[in-house]
Amino acid sequence: MTGTATISTPERERIAAALAEIACAAGEILRRYHRGPCPHALKPDGTPSSAADVEAEDFIVAALAAQFPGIAVVAEERASAARGALAVPAGTFFLVDPLDGTRDFLAGTPDYSVNIALVAGERPVAAALAAPGLDRVWWAGTKAVEASVTAGRPGAGRPVHARAAPAAGLVALGSRRHGDAETETCLAALPVTETRHFGSALKFGLIAAGEADLYIRCGPTMEWDTAAGDHIVAAAGGCVVVPGGGPIRYGQHGSDYRNGPFAALGDPSLAPRLALPAACGTSAGRPTLSAAS
Repeated sequence: MTGTATISTPERERIAAALAEIACAAGEILRRYHRGPCPHALKPDGTPSSAADVEAEDFIVAALAAQFPGIAVVAEERASAARGALAVPAGTFFLVDPLDGTRDFLAGTPDYSVNIALVAGERPVAAALAAPGLDRVWWAGTKAVEASVTAGRPGAGRPVHARAAPAAGLVALGSRRHGDAETETCLAALPVTETRHFGSALKFGLIAAGEADLYIRCGPTMEWDTAAGDHIVAAAGGCVVVPGGGPIRYGQHGSDYRNGPFAALGDPSLAPRLALPAACGTSAGRPTLSAAS
């Protein structure tokens, strides 16, 4: 597989459903550690890595190798350990975050996630995002689907659709642990009447489900934080844009897979009203990398 043109719609749906199964099974590993003993340490970029991250990533990588042999995997813990020496994937590859929102997970909050995306031609083409603490999972090939999770398995999927911007005002989603002046400036230009705070890429799932309208992030994140949620929002009728209004391009090895500012929007008509900064700033006082929490 080298691009979207070589992957049929039925195949993308099949892959997405398989990724949902893998993400939910990895979620069961995380649930065993949640609110219990979970050894952890800080990585060189200042973000935490825990035994839960490592075990879930090992499971996901092995499952992907078994079901999709020959496709490269860029996974958070392995990429962090390689520290710039990771091989550059060619063509089609998976992006994996086995535990997004590790800080909140270690603090005992339930809104952490498992993110898996298949990328082809610099864009995700199939993805799954599981929220084990909330028993929810989203996945998308060409259409976005949500299901409840029971015993580590996704239930029957139902289509989800992002909503049009409500006339009464927008519901914005913010990060519980990360904030910056640039993001606040962007939000101030829009008719936001409520802001809700969540950890992890769960925010993308809530926008895809029509439960909120936007998530703006001007602080640094990594490609494995956003790829799955990006694709699911787009498949639900929304969009994720960068400065200038284009999409995030994935596989940027030269930038160590680091994202710039972005906005996830349930209603694409909001995009022209955004004024995202050209690059991630440091106004939050912490210029190191962080999860999408």
